[in-house]
Amino acid sequence: MFPITDPIVIFALVTCLILVIPFLMAKVHMPALVGLLLAGALLGPNALHVLERDQSFILLGNVGLIFIMFIAALEVDLGVFKKFGIHSIVFGTLTFGLPIAAATPVALHVLDYEWLSAVLLASIFSSHTLLAYPMASKLGISKNRAVTTAVGGTMIADTAALLLLAVIVGLKAEGKITETFWWRLGGSLALYVSLIFFGLPRLGRWLFRRVGEDGNAQFLFVLTAVFVCAALSHSAGVEPIVGAFLAGMAMNRLIPHNGTLMNRIVFTGEAIFIPFFLISVGMLLDARVLFTGFDTWIIVIYMTVMVLVTKFLAAEATRLVLRFTKAEARVVFSLTLAQAAATLAVVQVGFNIGLFDETVVNGSIVMILATCTVAPTVMARFGPEVAKHQVQLAAAEPEPQRQRIMVGLPSLVGAGSIIDLALLLRDAAHRQPVYLVHAVRDDADAEVALASAEKMLNSAVSLCASADVPAEISTSIDHTMGAALARSSKEVLATHVVLGWECDRSKGQAVLGATIDELLRTTTSTLVLFRPRHPVSTAQTVTVAIPPLRFDAEGFVRAAVVVKRIAQQLGAPVEVLCDTNTWKGYEEAFRSAKPGVTTKHRPLESWDSLTQALLDRMTASDLLFVLGQRDAPPPIARKVIAVAERFPDTNIALVCGGSKPDSDLVVHVMPYSR
Repeated sequence: MFPITDPIVIFALVTCLILVIPFLMAKVHMPALVGLLLAGALLGPNALHVLERDQSFILLGNVGLIFIMFIAALEVDLGVFKKFGIHSIVFGTLTFGLPIAAATPVALHVLDYEWLSAVLLASIFSSHTLLAYPMASKLGISKNRAVTTAVGGTMIADTAALLLLAVIVGLKAEGKITETFWWRLGGSLALYVSLIFFGLPRLGRWLFRRVGEDGNAQFLFVLTAVFVCAALSHSAGVEPIVGAFLAGMAMNRLIPHNGTLMNRIVFTGEAIFIPFFLISVGMLLDARVLFTGFDTWIIVIYMTVMVLVTKFLAAEATRLVLRFTKAEARVVFSLTLAQAAATLAVVQVGFNIGLFDETVVNGSIVMILATCTVAPTVMARFGPEVAKHQVQLAAAEPEPQRQRIMVGLPSLVGAGSIIDLALLLRDAAHRQPVYLVHAVRDDADAEVALASAEKMLNSAVSLCASADVPAEISTSIDHTMGAALARSSKEVLATHVVLGWECDRSKGQAVLGATIDELLRTTTSTLVLFRPRHPVSTAQTVTVAIPPLRFDAEGFVRAAVVVKRIAQQLGAPVEVLCDTNTWKGYEEAFRSAKPGVTTKHRPLESWDSLTQALLDRMTASDLLFVLGQRDAPPPIARKVIAVAERFPDTNIALVCGGSKPDSDLVVHVMPYSR
């Protein structure tokens, strides 16, 4: 009867465990991660033997580990990472160096290991697995400085540990390390990293531009990219987890954190693959190893105590050096304590080449289970404290403007791109749904239009749902389209109205169209008009052109917030194009607007030189914002329209700020493509 061999029954049992265990563990106030580990140990081959740790479990477990590293890299806020990059270097050095320095002498002089075996054994403690990272993400602290430091330090420590493994294997095989070995290792690693960081983002932007709104194609490309990078890692002398992390960093800007694609990746990992990884690790526990002899107990105690002490000391040293709070230091400790993938890799290789015996293998299994149990427990204790501190800091800042986004959808054509833009503008902290509205003119065809609107809006809801964003739908009817949309915006108290837009003056329209002109006259919401051509997520740099106008202070700040929120979501720096006098007048207001992003000023000779400046500076992966007033003078308006017509194949969005009717702003957003 046991072990179960029917793959359908196995999968059904595992999914039941993934579903039920979080509820059971919540009853005893323990993390779900611990429950999955214990379930794997109980049902695995070394206990009840209900499940076999066969190739399918190993495969899905490895995929889960890849997802942990990949998601951790994707969720890194590159602005915060750049700001605290030195923190990652400091911590990565400490969490790698302290275990090596402390564990090697003990292994040499107390356990009587040879120096090569002692160094390799010590290297086990210097690496770690971000097992508790999903907990940090769910607590909303993934962008906290402590978590960012731990994630960056993980890349440094794991890479160093695995490179040390490669050096020791070379020494064991050849007796010495030759100059050829260093050139081969350094050259292959440099080529591998270069291909990922320079080739992968370009390939991703090229493909995203061609598949457009095809979410399935985007998701399959991401999966293909991360696993190809992981598969090629051995050729560069590193492990797949390093390749997965590098792939995530390379595609960080290509996948907006609040977008549909990101939600699909996180859901796939956290719902299926990561739980499989935890159960697979739990299956490694064999309680019988504790009764194989006194030598095993010595190794178990040595390995478990050494990893707990050295990782704790590394976190505490980081707290003193970087002035973290006690809770932040404990979060760093919990993130970098768990041992799994890198440990198994080092132990397996060390055993195969004769540097380790079975006692080290058995001791490592117990150590893995001990650290994988303690790490999430510590995160469950101190993670909420860090989250609470973040909330308190946010509460101390000036209260942000209330945000409600209404999206006007005439049809499903281009709806995906319009909703994507709305999601980039959406501040998740407000927890407001996106309001999807279809406007209908009250005429003879109104009944037919109303009948088709419901089906169209229901399909649009699924686009929001795929990004895990709630949506509410309604249909508005009035004597004109503009009046219908204006009435809906007032009903939902919209702060932003996002619409699709096509500027076609050949049909005798006003510059923006009759519907838009009516909205500008009758609403005070921030109006966002978007002409989709390419996915906005392909932007690398955000350029802001500011004309020489006297802006209303409140309206200017609101426009700056729109620009910087999109830039932050894209992980892109901001370059401001304007003359020196204009920048002097608005620099402080622009830089102080939240959120904070990297900003540089590029002097513009004159407003008339804008087109040439764009041709000289911009690339196919840039976004251009042009700030202007609703009632801008004719020369300013003509230049803005001329720029829009000069680049007909670009995405164009116009954002009309909603402060005061006589001082609203217009923001033109244009990713330029030659």
